[in-house]
Amino acid sequence: MAAVLLGLLLFAMQSPPVPSRPTADEGPPPPPTSLPADNGTAGHPNGTFQQLPQIIIIGVRKGGTRALIEMLSLHSSVAAAQNEVHFFDWESHFQKGLPWYLSQMPYAFPDQLTVEKTPAYFTSSKVPKRIHQVNPDTKLLLILRDPTERVLSDYTQVFYNRLQKHKRYQPIESVLVKDGEINLGYKALNRSLYCVHMQNWLQYFPLESIHVVDGDELIRDPFPEMIKVERFLKLEPQINASNFYFNKTKGFYCLRDHGRERCLHDSKGRAHPHVAPAILQKLYQFFQEPNKKFFELVGRTFNWK
Repeated sequence: MAAVLLGLLLFAMQSPPVPSRPTADEGPPPPPTSLPADNGTAGHPNGTFQQLPQIIIIGVRKGGTRALIEMLSLHSSVAAAQNEVHFFDWESHFQKGLPWYLSQMPYAFPDQLTVEKTPAYFTSSKVPKRIHQVNPDTKLLLILRDPTERVLSDYTQVFYNRLQKHKRYQPIESVLVKDGEINLGYKALNRSLYCVHMQNWLQYFPLESIHVVDGDELIRDPFPEMIKVERFLKLEPQINASNFYFNKTKGFYCLRDHGRERCLHDSKGRAHPHVAPAILQKLYQFFQEPNKKFFELVGRTFNWK
């Protein structure tokens, strides 16, 4: 029964084929995109300037995007926006146009690349087209974890948020399962159907423009994954093993940069709630077919259960 429901869900979520280059009659035009006369940059007296990002971390939520941008910031050729901008997925921001988007970027030196991260981009159907319209040469970084682990992390974040606000929360079993079957109405499950969202991105960007970071490996051993990121972005090798050290208290890797040490916020790496083995098995089975489709799309496999 779950397999039939999953098939219907995947079918319903498929976006109709669209051309990779928008045509004149594709609907309402994008918001105002006028930029300063210096080709999309805003300067500062010290020689730095704001520029539209050449690199965007598009997701996925609870995949490790904060860790990725912090690690990427270790490279001297990268200037990173510290906040999630939500330009391409929030209408209230998108309608402000590119001048507003530019104003959200960090000041960078001429030899630096600018990167922003908004995890919700990956699962928003309208975002790929919008980014492509602004810059079809954008380099995209996508960090993913085992879909089941990502669902549990998603629930954990919501659980703690509601707990801190003294709001009621639903036990995890009640959101994962409904009438004995996987609850297809649970949004966190949709976010882990990577194949559905990836198909949408590949309508606008070639696979060569999207680098998939293994979020599980980034947790276990970040250095090898960051070597791959540097190579994809054509950055001079600079990040090294000494930039990472394992914090036994926190239970994950922290960063060391020019003698300064820093770790991710305490909200990162929280323990997941206990889930009955039978329900976990249902989740593993639920994601088995979508995972295979995703592996075929990207031409590689991941060590997911």
